[in-house]
Amino acid sequence: MEHAPPRAATPGAPGHPAEVLRPRVPVQPTAEDRARGEHIHGEPPAPRTPLRRTSVRGQVLDGLRAALVAGDLTPGEVYSAPCLAERFGVSATPVREAMQQLAVEGAVEVVPNRGFRVIERDARELAELAEVRALIEVPVMLRLAHSVPADRWTALRPLAEETVAAAETGDRARYADSDRAFHSAVLGLGGNRQLTTVAADLHRRAQWPLVTGPLSRRRADLVADAAQHLALLEALAGRDLPAVQSLVREHFAGAR
Repeated sequence: MEHAPPRAATPGAPGHPAEVLRPRVPVQPTAEDRARGEHIHGEPPAPRTPLRRTSVRGQVLDGLRAALVAGDLTPGEVYSAPCLAERFGVSATPVREAMQQLAVEGAVEVVPNRGFRVIERDARELAELAEVRALIEVPVMLRLAHSVPADRWTALRPLAEETVAAAETGDRARYADSDRAFHSAVLGLGGNRQLTTVAADLHRRAQWPLVTGPLSRRRADLVADAAQHLALLEALAGRDLPAVQSLVREHFAGAR
C-alpha cells in the first residue's frame, strides 16, 4: 500500500495534535516487545503527537482518537504498540492501554502477536449509529424544552459557537471534540449521567472514519451541521417543539 508523503507542520500552529505524519523511523524492539511478538517495521506511518496532559495514557488516548477522526490511522491497517510508542515518544505500555480502550470503544480490534487493526466501517454502520442516537436524543431534548429555562439554553451558546469556529477552520478533530461537548452539555441538563455517557459513546463511535468513500465529511457539511446547533438552541429557548424535533432529526439525518 502506498502512502501520501508526510505533511509539513508549522511549530506551535493551532489545531489538533495528530494531524501530521512523519516518515517512519526504525526502532529496535525491546526484549518485552520481542516476547510479545510485536513487529514495528513495514507498517503504515502513524501520527507524531505532542503530549500535553499530565496522564501519559490520557495523552496517547487523546492523540489516537484525534488521529482516527482525521484519518491518519488507516482502516484495515495493523499498528503495533512499539511503533506507535516511538512516534509518541513514550514507552509501549501506555500505548497498549490506550489501544485497549479504543478496542472497547469499537475503533480497533486486537490482532494477537501483531498489534491493533483499525476497524473497517461502512455507511450502513454510520446510519445505524445515527438512528440510535436520534432515538435517544430527540425525546430527551423535547422533554427538556418543556422544563429548562431559556437562560440555561443561552448559557450553552459559547459551546455552539465553538462548533461553528471549528467547522470553519476545517479542523475535523477539533470539530469532533466541540460537537461532542455541545451534545453532552445539552443532554446533561436532564441530569441523567448514564444517558449522557451512553450517548457520548455512540457519538464518538459515529465519528470514526469510513473505509469506503471520503475519510470524513466535507468542510461545508461541518459548517451546515454546526449552524444547526445555534438554531437548535434558539428553538429550545423558545420552546418551539416542532422546530426542535425537525432540527434534531435533520441533524442526525445529515450525520449519516
